[in-house]
Amino acid sequence: MIDKFNISYEKEDFDKVRESIESAIHFKGTNLWVLIFAIFIASLGLNVNSTAVIIGAMLISPLMGPIMGIGYSMAINDIELLRKSFFSYLFATTVGLLTSSLYFFLSPLNQAHSEILARTSPNIYDVLIALFGGLAGMIALSSKLKGNVIPGVAIATALMPPLCTAGYGFSSLKFEYFFGAFYLFIINTVFIALATLIVARFLKTPYKHLPKREDEIKARNIVWVVVLITLLPSIYLGIDLIKRNKSAEAINKFIEVEANFPNDYLLRKAIDLKNRKITLVYGGDLIKEEQVEALKRKLLNYQLSNFEIEIKQGFASLSEKNNQESENFYTALTEKDKIIQILQGKIDSLNVRNELSVQVFKELRTQSNAISSLSLQPSLVITDTLSTKKWVAVITSKPPLKNGDKIKIEAWLKVRINAPDIKIIFEQ
Repeated sequence: MIDKFNISYEKEDFDKVRESIESAIHFKGTNLWVLIFAIFIASLGLNVNSTAVIIGAMLISPLMGPIMGIGYSMAINDIELLRKSFFSYLFATTVGLLTSSLYFFLSPLNQAHSEILARTSPNIYDVLIALFGGLAGMIALSSKLKGNVIPGVAIATALMPPLCTAGYGFSSLKFEYFFGAFYLFIINTVFIALATLIVARFLKTPYKHLPKREDEIKARNIVWVVVLITLLPSIYLGIDLIKRNKSAEAINKFIEVEANFPNDYLLRKAIDLKNRKITLVYGGDLIKEEQVEALKRKLLNYQLSNFEIEIKQGFASLSEKNNQESENFYTALTEKDKIIQILQGKIDSLNVRNELSVQVFKELRTQSNAISSLSLQPSLVITDTLSTKKWVAVITSKPPLKNGDKIKIEAWLKVRINAPDIKIIFEQ
């Protein structure tokens, strides 16, 4: 069993691993244009709320290169490689922010869809995703059997979407989106780099010793300080997420078990966890004030005493308002009912007409197998003085019908649909 977890026999040559990482660091020429196009694709995906497009952008994005370069250079104590990786990362990040900001500034679509909102509230779970994704990526990069791990890591760690979301927040001056998304981007950066460092040291990658022992201790301390600074806010946000999820579960259970009134039906519920407010809309009998107060007291049994509950009532609430408002309400309902009846009548008329056309076609086919199609519908004939409705029938046949057959069908059709002035067109 221990041997099954051994990866040493699959380990790639250290020089090839370094060469692979160094080649992905630089952003110029092809790499730079691919980055720009990936940013546009991700921004478009966020803008139209398309998950598939966003995944495509993550697959072609070269942002992982300098981040893994930062972690690898720290693992082998290569200051020159660290400098190149860090400045390349800053350059790529700046290009990403400017490009996405420009796109969202020019785009006529400004709504923050779910794909954007999902990148504005990072927490400890995003830390774990970045860490495990980085571990998988570096192990794959250090192995001769690389497989398709790197594309999967690019999707899981999702570097491109938060960077483009930050651009959206910047261009639309929604700085809560900007800081939330950019913090998620930093989380992914720090923990992918940390995972790269850990794997490189675990695989015993040869590294240089710094001139002084104190310098190595200082470098190690800087790494852990950066990790802790990045980690602590995410822990707080993760705890807050867990609390909100528990509150949402308790509220739903409270509504299901307690918020039931005789002769009333719950039409709608709205839960505002941020402002700690529950809104329930009922239809049916008037709910008495003492019933509402009794319901509010039950919040304590579900550890929801810090939540405010508001009861709104549908038709029953009109009895508490003036008669004029009630009369206006019911008048509007009556008018809507009339419109619905008129529209339903038109739909029924169309259905009857369609059924008539199908039946007439079947009957025509019994008279001649040459008839292949029928179009039958009323048409409006307009003149200078009046407009009249006239039926029009278009009959297609192969081979063409004989004149005698046409005369018989025309006479039969006038009687069949009770339209003596029907216009019949024969086509082939």
